[in-house]
Amino acid sequence: MSLDSLKSRIPDYAKDLKLNLGSVIGNSDLPAQQLWGTVLATAIASRSPIVLRELAPEAKANLSPEAYKAAKSAAAVMAMNNVFYRTRHLLSDHEYGNLRAGLRMNVIGNPGVDKVDFELWSFAVSAINGCGMCLDSHEQVLRKAGVDREVVQEAFKIASVIQAVGSALEAEAVLADVE
Repeated sequence: MSLDSLKSRIPDYAKDLKLNLGSVIGNSDLPAQQLWGTVLATAIASRSPIVLRELAPEAKANLSPEAYKAAKSAAAVMAMNNVFYRTRHLLSDHEYGNLRAGLRMNVIGNPGVDKVDFELWSFAVSAINGCGMCLDSHEQVLRKAGVDREVVQEAFKIASVIQAVGSALEAEAVLADVE
């Protein structure tokens, strides 16, 4: 199971996704921990068993055990936060924004890896889950830490390609049963 195996599964009509997948992962300028943590966290967020099965072993091989766990933690906590904060933001009654969240998010304060890496992974997951408040919050933390816009964009490029690959492969799995 690997990036090449995943690329081989992408249908011909999604050739751009195959090329982009190879580019955003294979030609990334991100350090290995940032790259593979972003890949793992977004593969989880994509909710595609195929994508996760193919990319997780390669991510595990490229990450320390602490970073592997932290990337999974970023995906988990952001799955919760993205729904909570997106909902709070979308409600027309802005008084919800004044209420205490009351949700545990301890891993954000102590992720077990460099805070910038965890913020980048959380940002990328938020891109998939579509939470504008979380995107803004994590992007601001990253920028204040000196992270360039190009690095932030690299994270959401990875997120967008992995999400699209997951969608195409899941559609093909369903269509194989009906065609």
